[in-house]
Amino acid sequence: MPVIKILPHAEYCPEGTSIEAPRGTSICEALLEHGIAIEHACEMSCACTTCHVIVRDGFDSLGEADESEEDLLDRAWGLEAQSRLSCQAILAGSDVTIEIPKYTINHAREHH
Repeated sequence: MPVIKILPHAEYCPEGTSIEAPRGTSICEALLEHGIAIEHACEMSCACTTCHVIVRDGFDSLGEADESEEDLLDRAWGLEAQSRLSCQAILAGSDVTIEIPKYTINHAREHH
């Protein structure tokens, strides 16, 4: 099973951690299943950018972003070349390292 290494984030994962998830799982699903409450205001339907992550290692192992995801990413805070919407980034066989940006464009945090 691939491992997702989450770099420290003051709110979601202060000390950082590593989790395992099955191939074919989105990064967002994996985070939520392991108690890391990343925002996902659109319920993982690729309609917002609140689940934006930066893939620091293993970017090329993820499936390619489609046009809808790329269009939305243009609105994400802190966009980088390795940015993905975690709800659309599907794990393959390789490990990945992600950083959850400090901010989102969401004005009010959703409580899921």
